[in-house]
This record gives sequence, structure tokens and C-alpha cells, in this order.
Amino acid sequence: MLIPPHFSPLLFSSLLLLSVPALLFFFPNFIHEALPLKNPGPHSVVDHLFHRTVLSPPSTSSPLQTRQPKIAFLFLTNTDLSFIPLWERFFQNNTNLFNIYIHLDPSAQVEKPLTGLFANRFVPAKPTQRASASLIAATKRLLAAALIDDSANEYFALLSQSCVPIRSFNFVYRSLVSDPQKRSFIEILSDEPQLQERYLARGEDMMLPEVPYDQFRVGSQFFVLSRRHAHLVVHDRRLWRKFRIPCLPTMEGFCYPEEHYFPTLLNIMDPQGCRGYTLTRVNWTDSTDGHPRTYMPSEITPPLIQELRQKESVSYLFARKFSKECLEPLMGIADDVIFHDK
Repeated sequence: MLIPPHFSPLLFSSLLLLSVPALLFFFPNFIHEALPLKNPGPHSVVDHLFHRTVLSPPSTSSPLQTRQPKIAFLFLTNTDLSFIPLWERFFQNNTNLFNIYIHLDPSAQVEKPLTGLFANRFVPAKPTQRASASLIAATKRLLAAALIDDSANEYFALLSQSCVPIRSFNFVYRSLVSDPQKRSFIEILSDEPQLQERYLARGEDMMLPEVPYDQFRVGSQFFVLSRRHAHLVVHDRRLWRKFRIPCLPTMEGFCYPEEHYFPTLLNIMDPQGCRGYTLTRVNWTDSTDGHPRTYMPSEITPPLIQELRQKESVSYLFARKFSKECLEPLMGIADDVIFHDK
């Protein structure tokens, strides 16, 4: 950059210094949450494959050029992504309509490096633990990375390693981008049986004044957010300070901040902009230790897919949980059932 001869070096230095607080003001959560950890060691598989920011550069398309909206698929995992072949079949022939982002726990012991569409799609990661605020932080990192990486990302679908698609990509895409109001699909419940215990998990008055009990909500961890809501989540610090407070040891059985923070935040900030339900089907029949039912290979049939797709007035797009051994039978019915729109 050329500096005019009359431009004071002192003034120039002052402007540079002033730009730092401005950056911290506009992107506080991204800077705080998305900084990578130090490398765990030169011989670590995790370090070699996943511990760097390796996203492709943002698109350089002209701002005057109309671009189609994209869906950002955010994979939050602490194991191998066993269903990659099924997801790649799902994404086939639609490479200009989606992006993939992966947050993998740095301590995870993975067996296979990721290739194809999933290669080099990792965001800076920190350790995650179930029933802790670490899952909220990881989700914030995924959202921040996707927002910055591509301005065409309009919807942000959070998924786990045990999630699979149960509709074709075209069906999913039409279902999301056709909404002129660009609402988010997130479960927001106020009548959960243990709502009061969940609210009091950190102590009687710990959530006040930011989160009164009558505004506290619960819901599925897995959602599809619009871009404006993804921005809202990434930039929020007010409620985040409350939900990152550890729960009391005696209340750990009620402490699931990843199921509380997002529905509470959006219910307070923009309830009319949310559908109030999730697009990821879960079966809580025969749940074990707070985990939903896990489907096994012998259960994978066309009638199961049809059953998972519809419940009351909700048409689901994804489902969980599936054991990794389900890949082969799922691939066997992928073209004729899962990705066949009727």
C-alpha cells in the first residue's frame, strides 16, 4: 500500500493499533473459540491429519455475480466418519450447492484418513465432552468457520458421526432454500418433564438475570440454522457466559448445556424466526444412559426409512443413531429407497 508523502507515520501507526480493537469487537467469539490448539506432537496422527486449519480459500466470485445459496454441513465428531460413502453418494453432482466442515476432537483415535469431498475440511478443534459446554464451543467454531469461509452458505446443518441422510440432496435443498422467510429448524421445548431441574443445574440463581426460568428452553442438539441465526450464535457472549458455568456435581444428571443453550438463545432473540422442531429424527425408545436408540444392520429396511421420514406433520431429512456396521445395508438401498423421491 502506497502512503502519501504528507501522511504522518505516527498517524498511520495509530490507525493500525485502532484496527485491532475493532477486529476484536466484530469477531469476539470467533477469535476466542476458533484459535487452534498447540500441536500435540510430531508423531500424532491427529496432528498430521486434523490439527491444522486446512479449509480451502473463500470463493472469489464477483459480488455482482448472482450465486445460488449453499448448505453448510457441519460434522461434530469424536470418531471416524464411517458413513462417508453414503454422504458422498448423497452429495453427488451437487458440488456447487454445499460445503463440508468437520470438528474432530483432537484426542480422538481415528483409523482412516478422510479422502474425497471430506478431505481438508477440518476446522481448528478443541476437546469435547458430552453434557458439557465444550460441545457448544465446538458448534460455535463450526458455524464461525462456515460463515467466514463462504458467503453463499445460507443454511447450517449440524450433524454427528452417527447421522445419515434419509432424503435425496435435491429434496433437502428444496426443503430449506424454498422458505422465503429463511427460518431455522431447531427444536424449542418448554414442557420437558425435567425442565426445572435442568434450569437449576448450576445453582438456584446462577442463570439470572440473563435467563429467567420462563424463557429457558430445551431441544435436540442437532439443528439447521439460517445464516442470520448462525451469526447470532457466533456473536453471542451474554448467554454464553451463563451456559459455560459448570453444573453442580449433584446435578450432573440434568446438565446438558448443548441441549439448552441454542433453543434458549433463539427463543429469547427470535422465536418467530424458528420452526420449533428439528429435521433430524431420533428414536428415544429403549434409550440407554441418555443416548437414543442405535439402529443395527438387521433393522435397515425400506420400511424403516419410510417410517423415519415422517412423524405427524414433520418431514425429516436426517436420522440418527446408526451403528457403523449399518453402512453396507444403507448403501444397498441408497439409490432405490433413501435417495429416491416419491
